[in-house]
Amino acid sequence: MTPYAWSLVLGSVAGLADVLGALILTGRRRWDRAVLKYFLAVGAGFMLAAAFVRMLPESVEKLPHAFFFVLLGYFGIHLFEHTVAPHFHFGEEIHPEALVHPSVGYLALLGLGVHTIFDGVTIASGFIISPSLGFLLFLAVLLHKLPEGFAMASVMLAAGGTPRAALGAAAALGGLTLAGVLLTSLFSQFVGYALALSAGVTIYVAASDLIPEVNRERGPGVAWAVFGGLVLFVAADGAVSALGLH
Repeated sequence: MTPYAWSLVLGSVAGLADVLGALILTGRRRWDRAVLKYFLAVGAGFMLAAAFVRMLPESVEKLPHAFFFVLLGYFGIHLFEHTVAPHFHFGEEIHPEALVHPSVGYLALLGLGVHTIFDGVTIASGFIISPSLGFLLFLAVLLHKLPEGFAMASVMLAAGGTPRAALGAAAALGGLTLAGVLLTSLFSQFVGYALALSAGVTIYVAASDLIPEVNRERGPGVAWAVFGGLVLFVAADGAVSALGLH
């Protein structure tokens, strides 16, 4: 398949993972919070490894002053989260008393929606550059999509929304992921800028949203899980190279 086709297919898979994450919450009465923490931890480690080992070097190679755009992505998403959507945080929140106003759920959707657009940008930018980079970045995105959908659904429920509204919010995140793929594919001449910006967003989401959340879990297990994300990245990187996906 062409890079564009791969981006659409895998961008859709990533978007469906948002919905699956919401279904886990809305479809079960009991669930293990520790499982989500470990999933977040592995995703954070993988995302940071992908950003520093693959995304940043590719950005520097293709774009002068790439680190300026990396910082723009990092600080831009930080500014957005703390101004437009100040109530949002990535971690799961299931206590109704924590989020009482319905508007909080939609602010969270708006804030996380920016992240998910860049998820699609990340996947499409990777495939435009090379299949190996595209597959690796898809894996990096996919690893945090399940807890992302879970988090979005939990915030909507805590804000007084129905299970249907929670699923709808997660589906909207999936659609925005695909929108990011389409936008990047339409403006592929700006792939260097897109990759640098998405690298900054990826670093922010992993280091500022995910790591603080998993650090709330006591014990060394989550620390090993973050390190496991790095190991998983190295294994995936070696696998795509062995398959000749350059």
